[in-house]
Amino acid sequence: METKWLEDFVSLAETRSFSRSATLRHVTQPAFSRRIQALEAWAGTDLVDRSSYPTRLTPAGETLYAQSLEMLQALQSTRAMLRGHSAAGQDVIEFAVPHTLAFTFFPAWVSSLREKFGPIKSRLIALNVHDAVMRLVEGGCDLLIAYHHPSQPFQLDADRYEMVTLGQEVLSPYVKPGPDGEPLYRLPGRAGQPLPYLGYAPGAYLGRVTDLILKQSSTAIHLDRVYETDMAEGLKVMALEGHGVAFLPHSAVKKELRARRLVNAAPAGMLGLDMTMDVRAYREKPVGKEAPKGTAQALWAYLVAHNAPK
Repeated sequence: METKWLEDFVSLAETRSFSRSATLRHVTQPAFSRRIQALEAWAGTDLVDRSSYPTRLTPAGETLYAQSLEMLQALQSTRAMLRGHSAAGQDVIEFAVPHTLAFTFFPAWVSSLREKFGPIKSRLIALNVHDAVMRLVEGGCDLLIAYHHPSQPFQLDADRYEMVTLGQEVLSPYVKPGPDGEPLYRLPGRAGQPLPYLGYAPGAYLGRVTDLILKQSSTAIHLDRVYETDMAEGLKVMALEGHGVAFLPHSAVKKELRARRLVNAAPAGMLGLDMTMDVRAYREKPVGKEAPKGTAQALWAYLVAHNAPK
């Protein structure tokens, strides 16, 4: 039996909806259903009355729900004590950060924090977006820092998690300039001669935002995908070598733009080929006696105070 099955079951008991719980648990509905079925197989009895709508627990399910709350709370308390031992005297703040932000936003942001908030000890856990979110959900970090766009929101329960906006980021198309300083490849391209396109791997968060940019463009964009990776830094390196057009966060290319090693691939006056995203910090709301680390709590209070809407 896996702990996440109990967490899935508690979510189902509270939402009374397989689809809603699957969304909150960041899995597909079929995968969520299989995990509930696996828990029932372990328990040796039905836990959910599937003949009713909305979903209702069986008497055995009600018993397991009450026990699950106690077991999960005990595990949380134990984890907090163990983490307290490992970080005793250090008060290290653990950040889960998607790879792109780990390379671009995070270093400069921490430098700014040290100037304005004071010195902090931090541990960076760089992951893909999905795993970074799951790190927060599973209690494996103090803060999650991630991009946000209304078209691609994280389905985090507002009753359990809180958020503060740290800044904004613009995603735009960039390309290597030619000897004359003009883009080697200039959007929008032509139907018979599509431009080489350096794209994000399927499922990448920035890839989904890029797809939205291309879909919403008032001008038909003609691209031929010649390379893909899930990391913006990988696309940037390929763009610097002249392999094609890449949609990249501005913070990832600031130095290259100043040095004219990259230029915008969209001609002046061609609108709609960029997208503004928020950069947000998330944390789990403190519950009961499990208070966050002192420095983590002080940092969160500082972020809220200095990033509140004017």
